[in-house]
Amino acid sequence: MKQGLTKIKKEKGPVLPRVRDFFCSFAKINTFHQTSPVMEQLLHYVWKHKLFPLSALTTTIGQDVEVIDPGLHNSNAGPDFFNAKVRINGTLWVGNVELHTKASEWFAHHHDRDTAYNNVVLHVVEEEDNCQAITEDGQKPPQLVLPVPQKVKDNYEELLHTDAYPPCYRIIPNLSRLLQHSWMSYLQTERLQQKTEAIEARAKAAGGSWEQAFFTTLARNFGFGVNGDAFETWAMNLPLDAAAHHRDDPFQIEALFFGQAGLLNVAAVTEHRQLETAADAHFQSLSREYTYLAHKFNLTPIDGRMWRFLRLRPQNFPYIRIAQLVNLYCSRQCSLSLMANCQSLDDVRRMLSTETTPYWHTHYTFGQESKTNDKQLSKASKDVLVINTVVPMLYAYGRHTASEKLCDRAFAFLEQLKAEDNTIVRMWQQCGLSVDNAGDSQALIQLKREYCDKKECLRCRFGYEYLKVKKADAFIR
Repeated sequence: MKQGLTKIKKEKGPVLPRVRDFFCSFAKINTFHQTSPVMEQLLHYVWKHKLFPLSALTTTIGQDVEVIDPGLHNSNAGPDFFNAKVRINGTLWVGNVELHTKASEWFAHHHDRDTAYNNVVLHVVEEEDNCQAITEDGQKPPQLVLPVPQKVKDNYEELLHTDAYPPCYRIIPNLSRLLQHSWMSYLQTERLQQKTEAIEARAKAAGGSWEQAFFTTLARNFGFGVNGDAFETWAMNLPLDAAAHHRDDPFQIEALFFGQAGLLNVAAVTEHRQLETAADAHFQSLSREYTYLAHKFNLTPIDGRMWRFLRLRPQNFPYIRIAQLVNLYCSRQCSLSLMANCQSLDDVRRMLSTETTPYWHTHYTFGQESKTNDKQLSKASKDVLVINTVVPMLYAYGRHTASEKLCDRAFAFLEQLKAEDNTIVRMWQQCGLSVDNAGDSQALIQLKREYCDKKECLRCRFGYEYLKVKKADAFIR
């Protein structure tokens, strides 16, 4: 076995300019700008999955090539694949592999001047264009011309340009349940990992306070999508240490919460409602109390114009959601430690049970009365909070404390909850995909947002199955 390429003796004088002139004309180097990045992605795909032609592989000078391991795909700077194993003319080489649509791109990318490419053991190209790669230390890595199969090109073009959504819908009924389940399990874990990273970032921003990270995550999800960013900004700007001194007084907590949200500023209210808001007795009382608290704790509210009301049902108005959080906070029934001790979904739902403070039983906005309704958090809303707050927090905190029990409970809760009913889930169900629980629906949300919307079909298991089929034989039309 050999590591890297054997060095060749360098000629005297400026080697690189002569080599570049000899092996590649500047006209060919400039063709790099006309090369489609899609074609190079497809070449990466063909190499990674070893979709090689039936004929024997040989280098451009006739050396036999056997690909034992294509290596690890590198998405950062440096060669495209690390630690590949290839046998060339009977000799096993272990090193890196670089791929280009055209061989001349080696020079267009200046790999001939970069020491990171000195350990390239094979240069894989779709088109040789009469150009031989050379490394910074003067070596000439063998070149393999590897064409992308036409059926792969055609299928990928369909995935990118079909009007149907998802574009791979025709292959879904043909996929085995095992394949579907394994891919969706991966997506579910990937989504939890992304949420874990967001929670860890909140804890870091809060000086390592996981309790603050829990409250911020809970608050974000009280925005139920539309106001998520505003709720997170508000929660991060809320001094919970100061609030703890007033936790036994719901009125003061309400003043603090609404004041920090910028909702006690008349200027943040739509112009046609400013007068009745300013004249409301409860608004005036909260404003006076917040002025006192803001001075006491040196507080600055967020911009009240961040909150969105347009096309929201009154039940989802920020006023109502903040009033529910006030009640939940003052009840002391919802915290990170209590959540970690919840053994069942019923325990979690009880922990999240809340209603608004009294004023909001008869109001949806300041200064305008409505029918009496305590505006309890619905079971459906609690389950959404379980999916988006409790499950990720259990998983993230379990990872943080090395508690497999908490991580396992997070997955168990997802399996026990019904699948979410939204356009994404219904879309995949119509394609023939079985959606059994919230874990499945979370996986499909991840699939759409991180793969379908970004056209990352080459990283998707469903896309992989689509690319390799012969349509006439495999698609159900």
